[in-house]
Amino acid sequence: MKKWAFVSDFDGTISKKDFYNHVIENYFPEGDDLYKKWKAGQMLDIDFLSHVFTSIHEEEEQLIKSILTMPMDEHIGQFIQLVQKNGGDFFILSAGTDYYIRHILDDIGALDVEIFSNEGYYHGRNIHLKIDKEDWKYSERYGIDKSKVILKLKEKYETVYFFGDSEPDSHPAAYADTTFAKDSLCGLLEEKGIKYVGVNNFKEVEAYLRQSGRLML
Repeated sequence: MKKWAFVSDFDGTISKKDFYNHVIENYFPEGDDLYKKWKAGQMLDIDFLSHVFTSIHEEEEQLIKSILTMPMDEHIGQFIQLVQKNGGDFFILSAGTDYYIRHILDDIGALDVEIFSNEGYYHGRNIHLKIDKEDWKYSERYGIDKSKVILKLKEKYETVYFFGDSEPDSHPAAYADTTFAKDSLCGLLEEKGIKYVGVNNFKEVEAYLRQSGRLML
């Protein structure tokens, strides 16, 4: 069994803004109405994202440039290296798509990071999601069941840390050994009675892990 893993949500946790917001702001202003429908519970998360991601209508080279303008947690690249130097594995667990996450990881020079997310691909000037209902981690609502991923990782690692910021993260948070939470996730976990460590960024996560003796190098 491996020692430990750090699992992080992407949108709003590693990135400072959700990718769907980036698309709505830059390519799809009509998406505001769709967003309201989704938040009112009239659309599944995966249907909302699929609609937004296929409303970009941009050449791929330009789209990648746009993706790389998204603001990130300034400490993320260094944090991933710290986890790996201290014997941990770093994973990204996202209900978005691996398409934009991979471009960002390449841009910040992050190596050996496995992404658990909805598979995405560029075609016809848009991003499309390839959802496999037979996949072990499939979720009808999110495309990916984050809880199943955490439980699977717990079979391989002695300790699993998780960091998230919003409603989809409230489900896997129940299974991680230690959950770091920011923004709306804090209140959601309090309502559910799930213990968490409140933080604002990866710098604060690092400070906690150093204090607890997990990060030594």
